[in-house]
Amino acid sequence: MSNEGVDTGRRRFLTLATTGVGAVGVGAVVWPFLASLKPSERAKALGAPVTADIAGLEAGQMITLAWRGKPVWIIKRTPEMVESLAKVKGDLADPESTVDHQPKYAQNETRSVKPDIMVMVGSCTHLGCSPTFRPDHPAPEIAPNWQGGFYCPCHGSKFDLAGRVYRGVPAPTNLVVPPYKFEGDNSVVIGEDQAAA
Repeated sequence: MSNEGVDTGRRRFLTLATTGVGAVGVGAVVWPFLASLKPSERAKALGAPVTADIAGLEAGQMITLAWRGKPVWIIKRTPEMVESLAKVKGDLADPESTVDHQPKYAQNETRSVKPDIMVMVGSCTHLGCSPTFRPDHPAPEIAPNWQGGFYCPCHGSKFDLAGRVYRGVPAPTNLVVPPYKFEGDNSVVIGEDQAAA
């Protein structure tokens, strides 16, 4: 067969143009598919890590965010709040946090990585109610030695400012401390473990 009369420049242009259009077409099909693999906002709320900016969190203040469909509290404790933890130790059911409701790096008196920043799931371990943050003290209507903490008005469960449960209340265990880590001084990631120091 003879190649006389064949315009090789035109053939090359048509081949490149067809290849380019085909590549764009494949990209148009693949892009939505790849985008659909990214977790949705609902999926993120159900289990993906959540980052909280705590730069504006002031001493004595608490913020709430959602992680895995539950409220998570982040409290910036004052030095007085941290000191109060030792004052109620004798009133608590599990002051040493022996029940496995916190990561190993938070199994200490403050139940936290940093003594002034507390991170815990805000659901009562009795029936899942959300206790009220009651940092005020004294509050003899809650407990004779109340130093501040969390009070569940539904059934009367009480927790100190580290989420440790008082003796003689319906809640069987301390509040849960989720896995979390710090990214710098002003960011907390809920759902990922703190690296061992």
